[in-house]
Amino acid sequence: MLVPSLALAVAGAALLVPATLPPAHPHERREGVVRAADLLAKVRNCLRISHGRYRSDQGAPADIPVCGARGAVFWTADMDIDCDGRPGIHCNSRTDPYFTPATTHRQSDGRYPSAETLPYLVVPGASSIWDHRAYGIGGGSVAAVVHGGRIEYTVVADTGPKEVIGEASYAAARALGINPDPRSGGTDGPVTYIVFRGSQAVPLENHRVAAAQGHALALKFLAEN
Repeated sequence: MLVPSLALAVAGAALLVPATLPPAHPHERREGVVRAADLLAKVRNCLRISHGRYRSDQGAPADIPVCGARGAVFWTADMDIDCDGRPGIHCNSRTDPYFTPATTHRQSDGRYPSAETLPYLVVPGASSIWDHRAYGIGGGSVAAVVHGGRIEYTVVADTGPKEVIGEASYAAARALGINPDPRSGGTDGPVTYIVFRGSQAVPLENHRVAAAQGHALALKFLAEN
């Protein structure tokens, strides 16, 4: 049994403990927080802006449209692994039979970025299907890539085949929990790529800049009607 003085002390201490708040509703969006589920809900409906559709791989059906929304373009596809750029331990001509030591866009120091360390994505080369440049997208454009409940903010650093879509760097895949091996890695998806129009991370190679911009742009994107 507690003596009176001790009982009063315990009661007083209890008053100092903040009341436990009820858990947030699972669908409630907290201010300043970007959730994968919220981004996917925002891009659930596709207003197609591409003149045609893309393939996920050479020989696959052409069934992937590029869609438009206020401030962004997006598509949902697979993810192939791009190891192109400055060679490293995991990305080189021995580990990747299709490796090339160059990307379409360079770093601020003139060198090519490293696919091992920079999360970047690949956009299809400009064609009659779709020209990303007409939508304010180019080297350093910021994007949110969503897969398996995760979001990774990336930059555009390379262009790929004109009829294929769905490719990102070794570092981007690893950050999303996808096998990044250039030979056996990647995923059939779904992976959703949301590229923010008119954005640019400077310098392209600074992932912290891209992550900060990406988070701010994603919040703005979610807030727009």
